[in-house]
Amino acid sequence: MASRIQIAQMNALVGDVAGNAERLIAESRRAREAGADLVVFPELVLTGYPPEDLLLRPEFIARVETALARIQSEVSGITLVLGYPSRAPAGLFNMAGVLRDGRVVAEYAKQSLPNYSVFDEKRYFQAGTSATVFEHRGIRFGLSVCEDIWQEAPTRQAAAAGAQVLLNLNASPFHAGKTVEREARLSRLACEHGLTILYANLVGGQDELVFDGASFVVDAAGRIVARAPGFVETTLTLTVEEGGSPLASEAEVGAAPGEEEAIYEALVLGVRDYVRKNGFTGAVLGLSGGVDSALTLAVAVDALGAERVEAVLMPSRYTADMSNEDALEQARRMGVGTRTVPIEPAFQSFLGLLEPVFAGQPVDVTEENIQARCRGIILMAISNKSGRILLTTGNKSEMAVGYATLYGDMAGGFAPIKDVPKMLVYRLAEYRNARSEVIPRRVLTRPPSAELRPDQTDQDSLPAYELLDAILKRYIEDDEGIEAIVALGYPEDVVRRVTRLVDRNEYKRRQAPPGVRISRRAFGRDRRYPITSGF
Repeated sequence: MASRIQIAQMNALVGDVAGNAERLIAESRRAREAGADLVVFPELVLTGYPPEDLLLRPEFIARVETALARIQSEVSGITLVLGYPSRAPAGLFNMAGVLRDGRVVAEYAKQSLPNYSVFDEKRYFQAGTSATVFEHRGIRFGLSVCEDIWQEAPTRQAAAAGAQVLLNLNASPFHAGKTVEREARLSRLACEHGLTILYANLVGGQDELVFDGASFVVDAAGRIVARAPGFVETTLTLTVEEGGSPLASEAEVGAAPGEEEAIYEALVLGVRDYVRKNGFTGAVLGLSGGVDSALTLAVAVDALGAERVEAVLMPSRYTADMSNEDALEQARRMGVGTRTVPIEPAFQSFLGLLEPVFAGQPVDVTEENIQARCRGIILMAISNKSGRILLTTGNKSEMAVGYATLYGDMAGGFAPIKDVPKMLVYRLAEYRNARSEVIPRRVLTRPPSAELRPDQTDQDSLPAYELLDAILKRYIEDDEGIEAIVALGYPEDVVRRVTRLVDRNEYKRRQAPPGVRISRRAFGRDRRYPITSGF
């Protein structure tokens, strides 16, 4: 007997247990009406992921139990597989449960609890120890949860217990290249154990994390026979025949996106969900005529719509005419409203106030930072009055070496490109322009500059970005030491200078707003270094 299965690639809101349950019930009914007899939801779909210390609150777990009871009472005629936390005498478990006509017919406790990178599951959960296999329409289904698929034992146990199809429930966050890694891993496991594997992934933005969906199905020969699109809430439906083989002829096999497309869509989804889920009316940002703010504006408009985004030009005595011209031209192309607030009056006022303090001392970076902080005050004031979140526009290269001003250009509520190195900023801008040329060409070709002193360029203070980004990747993302980087041919003086800047600016990054994670090692929950350190 065949089974008609639907993977529900759902966007859950962390903490909204009742709301997530209501949407899950509605999706289950739609799946049943569409002819499905089994619907599979992602890991911890009832709580959203990661629920973090909400899991330590007894009231929160009680809400999960209430929601499960409601689902059992309101859904019938279809089998549900879903993820939720489950309380037991031995502790709390990350559970995959099978619900059918008012009862829980099987449960599986996640065995492999990740405790690296952005994951902290051993803080909350106890590990399961055994496989779970249930029968549905003559097919034997095994259960696993996310990290289980990256370890050997859980899949081996499920196969030994007689599973023909393995359901893998996921809350797997995005980073560049993740889709290829997942599909290669599951293809190997499917071949090795003779299993069809259904990979059901969460979708949506949650603080710094983006879950990209991209759920897929691999048959026992290791072939991808179905793939859902990434970065959208959707469903993927297929028929699995008795014995566990999927009917590949009817499956939807969407193309996997290229690297720039995937990263750009992750940024868009991260901004959209942060604004939407936190109840902001829209976004505001400073538009300088440089490439970082240009890319941030494009992402914001694609995420929220032009009518919900405001761009603010804040020229100073050092701002080139071309910067204003290019900023206004991009806003015009994207249909974004602008306002111009020159900072010269505020800058002069601060210089006047501080004249007795600065008397006899040369002009230096202090005056540059005052300009940036004038802009920060203006933008935060507009954000407060309008109810729109302030998006900062700094990139990962700048955040790494501290080329940013506390309470100035770092002021804001969300930092869309804080994990995007400078050279990738240019690649993403070119990708966006290939869709429609919204960023003026001159923005992409002129030397980058903070425009805080006469004739300034970034390379007055920093190595060339091509060199800087290469060193930063090795030091930050790959954890390579100074000697190892120098041995690869990078100039020792530059390597030592760059790594010293990274280490000494940890205090700035601790005060930066959250932003979308697109790399294997983002600043924030990924990379936790002490501020005070003698290393």
